[in-house]
Amino acid sequence: MPVNFSMQTVLGQLAQVLWPPICLACGMAAEPQADRALCSACFAALPWNENACCGCALPLQIEDAGRLCGACLRRKTRPLAEVHSTFVYAAPLDRLLPRFKFHQSLPAGRLVATLMADALHSAAARPEALLPIPLHIARLRQRGYDQALELAKPLSRQLGIPLLCGVIKRHKATAPQSELDKRQRQRNLHDAFSLASNRPLPSHIALIDDVMTTGATLEAAARTLHRAGVARVDAWVAARAL
Repeated sequence: MPVNFSMQTVLGQLAQVLWPPICLACGMAAEPQADRALCSACFAALPWNENACCGCALPLQIEDAGRLCGACLRRKTRPLAEVHSTFVYAAPLDRLLPRFKFHQSLPAGRLVATLMADALHSAAARPEALLPIPLHIARLRQRGYDQALELAKPLSRQLGIPLLCGVIKRHKATAPQSELDKRQRQRNLHDAFSLASNRPLPSHIALIDDVMTTGATLEAAARTLHRAGVARVDAWVAARAL
């Protein structure tokens, strides 16, 4: 029997031959059937953070869902009720996230958001809204986009959770957190956030960011939300630095 090919199908197959998909993590050719823009090696190597402290997202040696590490158990107060990090910051995430954050690769951001949505769908308590950590206006102008917002938008669509924007603002142009130690990070973020709106806020919000190192940024934003009356603040991040 004759086989009928539509022009769209023929053009699609020709495009795959002439311009094969490229892995967003390593830059090598990805399999044409791959729907996640990763080669099989990079997909297999993804450093999932499946067994982690729910207070700081550091990996745990003993598998126990909802367990806190010793440091979190010793803390008197925790501004973040739960922290969920989909990955550990290791290869190939350490190549994929910088492409997204510093080289304007929005497809890499959408890929990371899809992987986060898959992991968070059943692993995390469902908040009433998602709130991306805002950039200071000077950093936003320099970079051209807010990476936390670009993660939060597809997460909101895929998980069906409303997205909050313009609720808090980063009015203090802080030094890059990656260049500071833990104590300097905390001083750096003192009074860095404030409310940008007087509208009523939901009682349970999840903050969205790309990488968590000490958690100082997320905790500073959480304290601002608690002062505004939010009962519970969680953090959902793409990767946890070790």
